[in-house]
This record gives sequence, C-alpha cells and structure tokens, in this order.
Amino acid sequence: QVQLVESGGGLVQSGGSLRLSCAASRITFSIYVMNWYRQAPGKQRELVATISRGGGTDYADSVKGRFTISRDKDEITVYLQMNSLKPEDTAVYYCNVISSRGGAYWGQGTQVTVSS
Repeated sequence: QVQLVESGGGLVQSGGSLRLSCAASRITFSIYVMNWYRQAPGKQRELVATISRGGGTDYADSVKGRFTISRDKDEITVYLQMNSLKPEDTAVYYCNVISSRGGAYWGQGTQVTVSS
C-alpha cells in the first residue's frame, strides 16, 4: 500500500557529499512530519533530521551545520543533503513519515559508507 523508497546512498570519501532522496507513493493520508533516521552496526537507530508540515526543520547535534533536510512542493519527496561527511556518518539511512493521525511508515533504507 504505502511505499517509501530511499535512494542516493553509496561510498564516499571523508569530506565528501551525498544527497539522499525518499519518494513516497500511495499516500492516502496527510503527512505531519518527514524524518531521516540512521542506524550504524551495533547501535540503536537515531533521528538525524526532521521536517514538519509547516517546513520547520531540526537536526541531531552530530550533523547540524553539515546536513540539510528539504521537501518537494508535492510534499511526498524528501531529501537529505549531506556535506562534510565523516566516517562516523556511516550507517543505513531510513526515511520515515508520520501521518497526521500518528501512523508511522518506513522506507527500506539506503547504505551510506564514508571512508577515511
């Protein structure tokens, strides 16, 4: 039914950049907030960035100033521009959508690997 598909992950050198995309389809509800999470091996999934329906954004301290979350006018595509990447950014990155009714939906994840 609802589908979120991430793309744009890959291997990049430290200091490089990547842009992740998340395309939503079959959305039958109003979106309240869209998020990017990440999970490194052996660690808990953490919230990286969020963008609200009103366009407000917030970031984890570890990525503030380096990452930017944005959304298309259609409001069903969300991006994460990642600059000045560090090895500690290596993780699987997940798109997450919260509906206005509180429902949560997840993408399958895209791997980001940052080499030294």
